[in-house]
Amino acid sequence: MFEQEVRRTLEYIARGMAVRIVAAPGGGRTTVTQKVIAEFEKGGVTVYSISGLRSHRRVPFGGIHSLGQEIRVGQLGVLGVADVLASRLTKPGERVLVVDDLEYVDPESIAVLDAVRRRTRRPMIVTMTESSLYTKGRVPLLGLGPEARVHLNPLRYEQVNELMTEVLGTPADADATARVLAKSAGNPRLIVRIAETAALSGLLARRDGQWHMTNDTLWNEHLHSTVESLLEGLEADELTGLQTMAIAGTASIDVLQQVIKPDVLDRLEQRGFISVIDSGHNDISLAITPPVISDYFRGERMLTTRRVLANRITRTLSAEPQESNASASSGDSLTRVLAALRVERSSGDAATARHFHEQTAILERHRFELWDADRSVSNAAALLRVYWGSPIDASRIEQVLTSTPTADGDSGELLFFAISKALWAIYSGKGLDHAAAVLRSFAKEHPRRSAEADAFELFINASYDRMPQDLDQVLERLHERRPGSSVIASVQAILELYRFNPTGALAAVESSRDPGINPGIEPFIRGMAMFSLGRFEDAVVLALDKRAEARRDLDQFGVVSSTYVAAHALSYGGYLDEADYLMGSVFAMGRPGFLMDSLYDAMLRLAGLRTAASTIEPTITLATQARRQTEEAGPLPGMGKGVYNLVAGRPLVPAVFDRQAAYLVKGQLQRGYVLEAAQSALFLTCLLPGRKTLDLLREALRDHSITAHEQLLEIAATVVKEDHQSLDALLKKYKPDADLYHVRMLLRGAFKRYAFVDDSIGAAAMERAYLLFSARFPSSVEPLAFNSGSYSPLTVREIEVAALAGHRTNPEIAEHLGLSIRTVENHISNALRKTGSPTRSALFELVRDSLPFR
Repeated sequence: MFEQEVRRTLEYIARGMAVRIVAAPGGGRTTVTQKVIAEFEKGGVTVYSISGLRSHRRVPFGGIHSLGQEIRVGQLGVLGVADVLASRLTKPGERVLVVDDLEYVDPESIAVLDAVRRRTRRPMIVTMTESSLYTKGRVPLLGLGPEARVHLNPLRYEQVNELMTEVLGTPADADATARVLAKSAGNPRLIVRIAETAALSGLLARRDGQWHMTNDTLWNEHLHSTVESLLEGLEADELTGLQTMAIAGTASIDVLQQVIKPDVLDRLEQRGFISVIDSGHNDISLAITPPVISDYFRGERMLTTRRVLANRITRTLSAEPQESNASASSGDSLTRVLAALRVERSSGDAATARHFHEQTAILERHRFELWDADRSVSNAAALLRVYWGSPIDASRIEQVLTSTPTADGDSGELLFFAISKALWAIYSGKGLDHAAAVLRSFAKEHPRRSAEADAFELFINASYDRMPQDLDQVLERLHERRPGSSVIASVQAILELYRFNPTGALAAVESSRDPGINPGIEPFIRGMAMFSLGRFEDAVVLALDKRAEARRDLDQFGVVSSTYVAAHALSYGGYLDEADYLMGSVFAMGRPGFLMDSLYDAMLRLAGLRTAASTIEPTITLATQARRQTEEAGPLPGMGKGVYNLVAGRPLVPAVFDRQAAYLVKGQLQRGYVLEAAQSALFLTCLLPGRKTLDLLREALRDHSITAHEQLLEIAATVVKEDHQSLDALLKKYKPDADLYHVRMLLRGAFKRYAFVDDSIGAAAMERAYLLFSARFPSSVEPLAFNSGSYSPLTVREIEVAALAGHRTNPEIAEHLGLSIRTVENHISNALRKTGSPTRSALFELVRDSLPFR
């Protein structure tokens, strides 16, 4: 065994070359080295051999001490030791340096060997694993001169049979040999250990002169230390990755990347723990190697301790094949897109962001080169389309906008060029007047397209200033001037969203089959219209499907716009973690261009809301990364900074909060941004209920015939009226709808409303209502709420005990509620402390109306 590798090594050394012997741990490196040393010694060659030990890699000069040359390190240091060793190597005769397991040799010994090698040029043999190239970088000992590489391949079937015969004394049958080969992946050390421990455990038995398997497995408890020695030095995420692969089994690389981060897979492959299987049709699968590691992680004890991981992987992998067979119903579609999103989350977004950057940079450079060679409007428009969604190169935009002749060209491309120029004026801070002047100049030069230029001027004024009072008349005149224009239809659809007319927005989209300004506008409008109508599940499904398409097409405009819709809809439905992941994946791509920049800022503020509400002290959130010159009000949810500023300001006195919230909503309404006003009022009402804000919300929904929130509005009305009896009745008959999460948020906000004014009775009633509602509709997601940092409410059980404490003894309460006397004492003590009540009677008076006796 290894005779060919030994012979090749000797031949290379004879030529004066260094030799690097590479194999996996246990792959036979030491065996080959020992055989080579034996051959040298037979020929009278003096061998200076260093053996690296895992336990000695941090022991200074440990490798030098293993030489057995009685070199006294003392005060010599690296160069002094190198002088001594070099003097011995330069003596007459053939002398060879051998370093076994280079990765485990201490740095001081490597430094000595480096100096000695440079001085003596004696031939050297080094053994190492492939992984050491990735973990330690290039070792100084290597590459100093001519070097040969000897790779030790895994043992073949016949070699495994030979080795097993040597270890066990007699041959094994075909099944046993094949099984040992499969489990060991041909690793000599594992072959020996598996065979020995299987015989020790009775899993191999000798019969008729051969060893046979007595069970369908060779895994046994005596192999634990062997496998653990292989795994030593792995990072925690690498160990988890191997366990994940063990649970998943052999799977395609696309599936595995959904449950294991790509960089973890890369590291495992570099360390030699992953084998790549090409199953044809461009389908690449991955599996653990050697497979005995899978047996180790699949052991009963290991899976028991990591049951959560096993369940997560099972859910993830089982969700994958269901996508193509998903039902068309809204609920099934929502389950499908959320399952796909959760699978995506496990792979991280850094790789995707990097891929977008690389591919967008290639596209942008290519289109700029085309424009630079031919500065036509067509080439300019193609380049500017990149900047509508992707990061902007300001110098190139300025160059294109100022150096492109516009005397000739297609009128549609000239319009797009003018619109881009107007958007750049706003983006770069030149202001609305400058942008409007660009569009008016275009309209004057191209009368046939003037209506569309005027429509876009209407759009930018509505987006960055306020909605016109006579919008219907203006739109009617524009349609008369340019019937059937997709640009005008797109502008109208967006403005209908602004003023909270989602059905009108959908009708405008349907009126034109042309994509208009940008192909990504239509799905954005449809998604926002569904969101506005209360069809949150439909909005999530559409947005995530469009986002998936945009990711595949490397369309950052589509990714950002669909993510904005999905993030708002998911947040409303209580899927906060999923919404945060989506927004994080956009943030990882960097700030996008033109219109998408406003949506990007809106998502930064949305992502910062949870932190702003939950932290007690002022803190920096993602919202601080948004552009600061934004107005308090904006045309779409989050595009104005008013809601975030109000929440971050934390006016926790309910009357003050309600007054400021109502003032904000009125400002949004005055500028014509009814959709943002309605969503702001709904969110702020649920966060900390107030009568003024609720009235504005009900009025906005009623005026625009939105009936999706009727149950929520009824519950909110009883909350602000402090009608606990009616509230209980409404909660009992509540039928789950898209507002379920916000009802929970409303009840939590109602509790805070009482807590902030130290109304213990009202707070206890709201706490009871919230807990009963949560018990009826359980959820693992805590609703967004202000964190007061001081008020500690009574639990339902504490209220029950307190309500009995005024007229019953502790033993009687314990018997009545089925508790121990000690538990009753603890509940009363806690209730007295939390409420500040001086006596049991005072405590009873405080809570007696909050919960009926049992």
